[in-house]
Amino acid sequence: MAASELYTKFARVWIPDPEEVWKSAELLKDYKPGDKVLLLHLEDGKDLEYRLDPKTEELPHLRNPDILVGENDLTALSYLHEPAVLHNLRVRFIDSKLIYTYCGIVLVAINPYEQLPIYGEDIINAYSGQNMGDMDPHIFAVAEEAYKQMARDERNQSIIVSGESGAGKTVSAKYAMRYFATVSGSASEANVEEKVLASNPIMESIGNAKTTRNDNSSRFGKYIEIGFDKRYRIIGANMRTYLLEKSRVVFQAEEERNYHIFYQLCASAKLPEFKMLRLGDANNFHYTKQGGSPVIEGVDDATEMAQTRQACTLLGISESYQMGIFRILAGILHLGNVGFTSRDSDSCTIPPKHEPLSIFCDLMAVDFEEMCHWLCHRKLATATETYIKPISKLQATNARDALAKHIYAKLFNWIVDHVNQVLHSAVKQHSFIGVLDIYGFETFEINSFEQFCINYANEKLQQQFNMHVFKLEQEEYMKEQIPWTLIDFYDNQPCINLIESKLGILDLLDEECRMPKGTDDTWAQKLYNTHLNKCALFEKPRLSNKAFIIQHFADKVEYQCEGFLEKNKDTVFEEQIKVLKSSKFKMLPELFQDDEKAISPSSATSSGRTPLSRTPAKPTKGRPGQAAKEHKKTVGHQFRNSLHLLMETLNATTPHYVRCIKPNDFKFPFTFDEKRAVQQLRACGVLETIRISAAGFPSRWTYQEFFSRYRVLMKQKDVLSERKQTCKNVLEKLILDKDKYQFGKTKIFFRAGQVAYLEKLRADKLRAACIRIQKTIRGWLLRKKYLRMRKAAITVQRYARGHQARCYAKFLRRTKAATIIQKYWRMYVIRRRYKIRRTATIVLQSYLRGYLARNRYRKILREHKAVIIQKWVRGWLARTYYKRSMHAIIYLQCCFRRMMAKRELKKLKIEARSVERYKKLHIGMENKIMQLQRKVDEQNKDYKCLMEKLTNLEGIYNSETEKLRSDLERLHLSEEEAKIATGRVLSLQEEIAKLRKDLEQTQCEKKSIEECADRYKQETEQLVSNLKEENTLLKQEKEALNHLIVEQAKEMTETMEKKLIEETKQLELDLNDERLRYQNLLNEFSRLEERYDDLKEEMTLMVNVPKPGHRRTDSTHSSNESECTFSSEIAETEDIPSRTEEPSEKKVPLDMSLFLKLQKRVTELEQEKQVMQDELDHKEEQVLRSKAKEEERPQIRGAELEYESLKRQELESENKKLKNELNELRKALSEKSAPEVTAPGAPAYRVLMEQLTSVSEELDVRKEEVLILRSQLMSQKEAIQPKNTMTDSTILLEDVQKMKDKGEIAQAYIGLKETNRLLESQLQSQKRSHENEAEALRGEIQSLKEENNRQQQLLAQNLQLPPEARIEASLQHEITRLTNENLYFEELYADDPKKYQSYRISLYKRMIDLMEQLEKQDKTVRKLKKQLKVFAKKIGELEVGQMENISPGQIIDEPIRPVNIPRKEKDFQGMLEYKKEDEQKLVKNLILELKPRGVAVNLIPGLPAYILFMCVRHADYLNDDQKVRSLLTSTINSIKKVLKKRGDDFETVSFWLSNTCRFLHCLKQYSGEEGFMKHNTSRQNEHCLTNFDLAEYRQVLSDLAIQIYQQLVRVLENILQPMIVSGMLEHETIQGVSGVKPTGLRKRTSSIADEGTYTLDSILRQLNSFHSVMCQHGMDPELIKQVVKQMFYIVGAVTLNNLLLRKDMCSWSKGMQIRYNVSQLEEWLRDKNLMNSGAKETLEPLIQAAQLLQVKKKTDDDAEAICSMCNALTTAQIVKVLNLYTPVNEFEERVSVSFIRTIQMRLRDRKDSPQLLMDAKHIFPVTFPFNPSSLALETIQIPASLGLGFISRV
Repeated sequence: MAASELYTKFARVWIPDPEEVWKSAELLKDYKPGDKVLLLHLEDGKDLEYRLDPKTEELPHLRNPDILVGENDLTALSYLHEPAVLHNLRVRFIDSKLIYTYCGIVLVAINPYEQLPIYGEDIINAYSGQNMGDMDPHIFAVAEEAYKQMARDERNQSIIVSGESGAGKTVSAKYAMRYFATVSGSASEANVEEKVLASNPIMESIGNAKTTRNDNSSRFGKYIEIGFDKRYRIIGANMRTYLLEKSRVVFQAEEERNYHIFYQLCASAKLPEFKMLRLGDANNFHYTKQGGSPVIEGVDDATEMAQTRQACTLLGISESYQMGIFRILAGILHLGNVGFTSRDSDSCTIPPKHEPLSIFCDLMAVDFEEMCHWLCHRKLATATETYIKPISKLQATNARDALAKHIYAKLFNWIVDHVNQVLHSAVKQHSFIGVLDIYGFETFEINSFEQFCINYANEKLQQQFNMHVFKLEQEEYMKEQIPWTLIDFYDNQPCINLIESKLGILDLLDEECRMPKGTDDTWAQKLYNTHLNKCALFEKPRLSNKAFIIQHFADKVEYQCEGFLEKNKDTVFEEQIKVLKSSKFKMLPELFQDDEKAISPSSATSSGRTPLSRTPAKPTKGRPGQAAKEHKKTVGHQFRNSLHLLMETLNATTPHYVRCIKPNDFKFPFTFDEKRAVQQLRACGVLETIRISAAGFPSRWTYQEFFSRYRVLMKQKDVLSERKQTCKNVLEKLILDKDKYQFGKTKIFFRAGQVAYLEKLRADKLRAACIRIQKTIRGWLLRKKYLRMRKAAITVQRYARGHQARCYAKFLRRTKAATIIQKYWRMYVIRRRYKIRRTATIVLQSYLRGYLARNRYRKILREHKAVIIQKWVRGWLARTYYKRSMHAIIYLQCCFRRMMAKRELKKLKIEARSVERYKKLHIGMENKIMQLQRKVDEQNKDYKCLMEKLTNLEGIYNSETEKLRSDLERLHLSEEEAKIATGRVLSLQEEIAKLRKDLEQTQCEKKSIEECADRYKQETEQLVSNLKEENTLLKQEKEALNHLIVEQAKEMTETMEKKLIEETKQLELDLNDERLRYQNLLNEFSRLEERYDDLKEEMTLMVNVPKPGHRRTDSTHSSNESECTFSSEIAETEDIPSRTEEPSEKKVPLDMSLFLKLQKRVTELEQEKQVMQDELDHKEEQVLRSKAKEEERPQIRGAELEYESLKRQELESENKKLKNELNELRKALSEKSAPEVTAPGAPAYRVLMEQLTSVSEELDVRKEEVLILRSQLMSQKEAIQPKNTMTDSTILLEDVQKMKDKGEIAQAYIGLKETNRLLESQLQSQKRSHENEAEALRGEIQSLKEENNRQQQLLAQNLQLPPEARIEASLQHEITRLTNENLYFEELYADDPKKYQSYRISLYKRMIDLMEQLEKQDKTVRKLKKQLKVFAKKIGELEVGQMENISPGQIIDEPIRPVNIPRKEKDFQGMLEYKKEDEQKLVKNLILELKPRGVAVNLIPGLPAYILFMCVRHADYLNDDQKVRSLLTSTINSIKKVLKKRGDDFETVSFWLSNTCRFLHCLKQYSGEEGFMKHNTSRQNEHCLTNFDLAEYRQVLSDLAIQIYQQLVRVLENILQPMIVSGMLEHETIQGVSGVKPTGLRKRTSSIADEGTYTLDSILRQLNSFHSVMCQHGMDPELIKQVVKQMFYIVGAVTLNNLLLRKDMCSWSKGMQIRYNVSQLEEWLRDKNLMNSGAKETLEPLIQAAQLLQVKKKTDDDAEAICSMCNALTTAQIVKVLNLYTPVNEFEERVSVSFIRTIQMRLRDRKDSPQLLMDAKHIFPVTFPFNPSSLALETIQIPASLGLGFISRV
């Protein structure tokens, strides 16, 4: 493609700019080959002549089409170059507020400097399980990809996070680890994930500091390996650190701080436990005040200290060790304040009893004199002797700082090792994910050794990155089988060789460090001699001989040689270390143990990974001197080794890259500095990735996507059935140069710029078609409009002209009359107005002039008095100030002279003690004495002269003061006389003014009296007329007021009614909220109850099974069998071999988890109890206030509140028991260490066993007490009343309590349920692969339902035949069925024999598959039978069979006296009789082994519920309370057991929900209460219960129904979840509406449905299936409506959440697709008559989001319309959708930033949740409205298929 085709008029290009880096411009004319100048038009309106480079003639970069701007992946851009990348990042960051962007395999993260709500747990759940290209870029997407690849490829992973200081590396790494901790969970209950996250605050406090670029900058690199087991759950972690910036401990630049921990200590110095550290303000210490910025804005160091201590506690660092750490840190601070005094140039000393040093020695527990000595001296060892040499003050200061740095480094390594030990797990690590948080490329004004090491590490990482990108490109091309051409990319191996090779920079540096008198200058000369003019990457600065320049991959960096040798040697005097090692403080010598070993702080094994196990090894005896030799390893050598080990680790893993970008240097939120961004993009390798991609084929399309996008460019004849051939034919015509594209197996690969060219062709074709359509339509519309307007104009003109003529004549007449009237009226009005104004003006002038004169006089008088006052006050102030200043000056002079005299005295005393000084003083002493004597005489003479002068001056002064005093007295007298005179004048003036006022007043009164007399006459006349008028007005007002009162009465009644309705609605909402809380609590209780059953069986096995090896089970068991007795063994078969080898450690995780979960659960329950107590009290007050308004429902609310109070009491009792158990466990666990405590026979283990036995004994005792009390109460009630009730409410409450007391120990094991959930999630991934087949088979299942119904009926009939006849009958039926089927298909395919043949072949294949499945099932059945026998033997040995045979409700084992009840043979009473010993058989056949499908199809709905109730009626008839209780309890427990085993089967859960509700309704309908008997027939009223009141059991059944409903919702959610996103968002229901946009390396999910993906029809079919099953089971219509509402809420919430997290889905066409899909769901509701279920309202947020994508988004009116329309969406959701809105075609426009801000301003007052995503797990509170049955109990027949022949009808 020639350049002239692209560089045409109006084409947009990028040109360099010094300010904005790149500036956009537009061509004003076409470019022709040979042109030297391009005429450009800039965006600011200016024109520019852009001259091309005459040498290269390189044209400026082309700009991408607007449709590609803002893409999630930079590689999706057609033109891949630096300005395109920069512009795309800026648009996403500034306009869309998106901080994450993909660049191929790299995630670019821009620091927003603002807290964003995109890291919550709801966001984590949304990204969990998603493919990396399916969601918007996010750090969670990278973490999920790493986690998924680890599980899928069985390969370790690494996430490499790099960037400048302040770019957000640490935060990104923290969020990645948080994602792993949340998604994977931990393998044990030891909360490993919490410990991994807790290591962050510790490492930040000791390794992070404030710099000029970042308030929380990591000053070290770290690599954290998070270990996982075989099930990919976190089991531990390990941390490696690199190049801690030790120099920061002793020096900080301006506006920087030391490490956070020092300031946290100073801020917490007032705590009692820190008083011994003798700390104070940070400005009091040399090591913390140098930066001059001890406080970070918005950070409270005391609070941070509390968090650090809490994290230390969580990681197992005891209080004693914590205080030890703080002692060492405080000692470092005090060491920095140690000062030195120079004796001479080569020696120095420390003052005796120097306070900072004494505090340091006290804290370190070392000898003061010894430390003082070695701080000022050093030991030199030669071959023969050892010398002790004093050192200068500068050397001593450097040695002090080196010691402080060394102590801090050792402490840092000790803490890292301890953290690693805590995070280490004894379980074998299967795989790991490493998170590397390492410094990015750095260049400053002055670059030293630290920057050199950092840039060296980045060179190595960049090399690894380049090789990985190159490898991925090669793999992609080979996979698609396209020709592979070698791509040239930058290799920085020469730069690495310059640094690390033999005679490289590091090698020469180490050599110079070994030289006795090596200096930085000699090292610099060696570098110049070795590399200058020999290596192109090494340069020498022109104006310096102590620096060198290295050309790194990112930029040239100049390094200053000064300090390189000292920092590389890291010299610390050995004598100082020995003093510290001799410390009595035990922790301090531990820090220096590594000095005796040849282990570096970041050492690792030869495999490249530091092992997770950090148990201390025994020191090996080596050759003497070996340790010292190893100890002399330089810092550069250690760093190079650790870097090589890191690279080995990274090369052995699959890397994932996160590049953090700092958008500006001022930490302004969402501010983008292009210059800084480009520097970092060049430095972090993003542009290199772009360059490698651009060199190959960066744009990739699948054939289907290409066809869908560019179908416009094809003619009808070009479209073939095969998409691949069609695309080939079209591309050959569109792009003539075949080198510009390649055809792969599944994709088409394009060179850079080709997609933009195709987009241009597509846009031109669409534009031409649009113009043609517009031309025709506009012509037709305008012609039609013109004819209509012409006809209307003629008619209007005719009528208008006649009207105008008539109006004109009328106007002329009126004008003449009006002129005459106006003339006379205006004359009258103006004359009257003139008289009034003249009179008013005269009056105003007189008053105003008097007022001004008085004011002027007062002002003059006031100023005169003020001048006098000011004069005296200023004189007094001047004298006072002079006296005070003189006093202060004299006092300061005295103090200063005293201080100087003391200093002089001190110096003289010191000199006097010196012998040499004494001798010197004696020399020439006589001469000095003579001189001093002369000076004394001269001074005496001067003193006498001065005294004479002083006496003369005093006399003169006294005479002058006398004169001044006399003058002052005369002035005072004259001043008083003047005051008296002025007072008299003022009084006279006031009297004159009063007289004048009186005179004027009398004249005015005279005039007013005369005028009043005239007016009086007129007023009396007018008064009569006015009274008459007022009388009429009053009558009218009276009528109006009466009318107004009536209207107000109506309005008041209406407002009262509205308030009443609103209050009732509010009460209903409160009731729903309370019901929801109660149901959530009930759900939690049911989980604990189930866990209790499992764990009780496990504990019995742990007690009775002597050998761990007996727990081995068959590996063919699935994890779904976790509900049986050996659930824990079956679920952990993979770990059994390792456990048999280490029997002593077998029970460690279980018992430790018990302790931890008990502790955690108690705190949670206490909080829940307190919250429930407060809420319950509040609700009770509300109920009391609104009791009068809720007279219709007093019983229901009373029952609910009463039961809630009962539940609260139960929780309180459970809390008390758990606290007692915890106290005993803590005592036992505190005796010994954890491994010994949890071993069998240990105290903690014995306490646990004793508690379990005591709990069971306590239950038995309580059972007996309850039985005695119940028998006594029953006997009392029989004596008082002829009719017995079941039991007293308190006794029945205790019975219910017994059923729930089982949850006590289960609270400790709640975490095991999360393990089961994890297993279920693993099964879900397997299930999804089979759901595609299930989708195809569902249609076939629908057609076979009728056949299934017939088979069910035939099966029921066959069961009644003898065994021989059964086989014959079944064969006969099967033969007839197959014959009918063959005949049907023969008729169907009679015209097409090929189809009939293919049908026969498929039938044979199916038969073969069924036979194979039958054989497999036979094998599994045989295996299961063998295992069942084994289990039966074990159960017999453990005597567990008795516990399973006895139901939880059977409290009394004594035989019950049989009651003989007479019954009629023919007249049935609607009761069923069974024997007591048949109860288990009844429950087994009717509940445990019942198949819901057969019952639902063949029998009446709710049959099991009717049978159970009829049995209860018979027990009630017999007045046998024990039988009633036993049957009800067994029924409830059996239903729970069935749901536990088959809880993931929708039909089972739906069936038992329906039957539980029917059983509940039967108990209400036949309870005998009047409220429930209204709809009964007379016969049904006769069947009511007569002896027992089962109201409490109705509540228990209601709770059970709530639990089943919640389980049903979870099953629905699991089934619908995989379908929703694909069917509602991704599938293109309306074909051709949405176009496919170009994609990058991160493959987006296509909107074109592939085979096997879910569609909207899949969702509708699934909804039909759910609805039909619920209807077949006879579920109540109201309950069906609630289930449908919940289903639609899940669909809407999941769809909206994915929409908010996917930029590619936010477009106009996708909004149309969503609205169409929602309309289909609404149509489904209409077909099922469910529009009043409230399901449509749950879709309202999704509907509004779709409308928001389609509405106009430009003007303020549009903003107002959006705000009023989107009332169901939160402000965050509206803004997010607008930010994500992406045009698919060029005709759509992006949403401007100003429009989004307008929306935010309009919505700022809206009070809604700040949460972005909807809670997809929310479950609406369920209610069970009473639904009586019209079925007569006596008409119910029991089919023989149920196997209930042992019961008989009564």
